[in-house]
Amino acid sequence: MWRKRLLIAAIVLLCAPVLARVYIHYSVSDRVYSDINKVPHCRVAMVLGAKVRPDGSLSVSLASRVNKAIALYKAGKCEKLLMSGDNRFKNYNEPERMRDYAVQRGVPTEDIALDYAGRRTYDSVYRARHIFGIKKMIVVTQSFHVDRAIFLCKHLGVDGYGVKANAVGDTRASIRECPACLGALADVYLRQPHPVMGKKETI
Repeated sequence: MWRKRLLIAAIVLLCAPVLARVYIHYSVSDRVYSDINKVPHCRVAMVLGAKVRPDGSLSVSLASRVNKAIALYKAGKCEKLLMSGDNRFKNYNEPERMRDYAVQRGVPTEDIALDYAGRRTYDSVYRARHIFGIKKMIVVTQSFHVDRAIFLCKHLGVDGYGVKANAVGDTRASIRECPACLGALADVYLRQPHPVMGKKETI
């Protein structure tokens, strides 16, 4: 009997992340867009951070996100860009590298805000609401990630719409998204953590 129970428990543990991923996908599927012409207008579009190379250049996935945000800006779908990423270490700064990339491609500096404490997707969304006072925004990231971002918006008081950046063929990232979705459910319904905060900013 104990072996049977152990087997059932193992199956549940293995299935839980996949079920979490499926649940989150279907709960926000009507708010995720591939075509920027179809996404509702929002004053702010937030770009979620990703890896920056040691030489300061953006990784392929991050460049794809910023490129999509630039396209949104130039199409008049937003007026401001919020670059949210990691800056825990002195020699590593995602938001500033993202801003520099966008400025080089025609986005005015004054239309770009930086969130230096977007260490996780949860943190980025939470801080967008409580530090920058954003109640409605577009979120730009890859397709494997965008569902979770909009799910978090939904539960953290932000009217969020997701736009998919170009896929970069990262199978491992897609696999990691399953336990990440389970973690998002735990954050929303159980843990309700408070990320690094600070003074309120305007955008």
